[in-house]
Amino acid sequence: MFTVVEVPQWQGSSSPDARKLVEGAARIAALVSADAPCEHVRVTPGESLAETASRVRNALPERSFTVTVGGDCGVELEPVAAAARRYGDRLTVVWFDAHGDLNTPESSPSGAFHGMVLRTLLGEGPDDLVPPVPLRPSQVLLSGVRALDPAERDHLDRERFGDPRNLRDDAVLYVHLDLDVLDGFASVGCPEPGGLSPEELLSQVSVLASGREVVGLGITEYAPSDPPDPADELVLADLVPRLIRLCATFQDR
Repeated sequence: MFTVVEVPQWQGSSSPDARKLVEGAARIAALVSADAPCEHVRVTPGESLAETASRVRNALPERSFTVTVGGDCGVELEPVAAAARRYGDRLTVVWFDAHGDLNTPESSPSGAFHGMVLRTLLGEGPDDLVPPVPLRPSQVLLSGVRALDPAERDHLDRERFGDPRNLRDDAVLYVHLDLDVLDGFASVGCPEPGGLSPEELLSQVSVLASGREVVGLGITEYAPSDPPDPADELVLADLVPRLIRLCATFQDR
């Protein structure tokens, strides 16, 4: 048994189609819930991102493996922060995303929080959203990132981010998936050319998680068209259950 926390937050997105993330969250949550017995919790967004983050924090289970479904990438703030508080230096966050999400309020071209969430988790972001236990760059593995703003590139040049070859044996993993990391997946607010195939993504998760516990998974940024793109729907119908089963396999190791 695991927990699905659905957070239909769109307010952190810069996309003109941001409101479609509400339907996207519901569709992904339904796919997750249909595959295995789970508890489904839906968090209603608040008047501010900080209020929504507080509601997510209160909705998270104490120990259960949790799948957080967005909404924009900002929904990952509290689940990752909770894992950092619980596991400390053992935690490694695997960030599958076309974008670095490494801007600050000062450097962001758009001012949208979904492009700042990882930097906020690293301790630099809006004052009311920075977590009490920030991650260190070495605790973050980036995969599929291919669209960076200049300030994000500068940050990556300055800091030493994680290397999968140096992953500690007792590490526990949190897997973040922004669907724009996928090659050819169109139903996202900020698509980028190139990217990973679903098989490449699943293979990377399998290798990284082998012998290690996966403590959380986030799936974000699905913005379905009207009607939904049938090719993207087929991708999700295959990928989401397989990803859940793969992550759930690596429990309590």
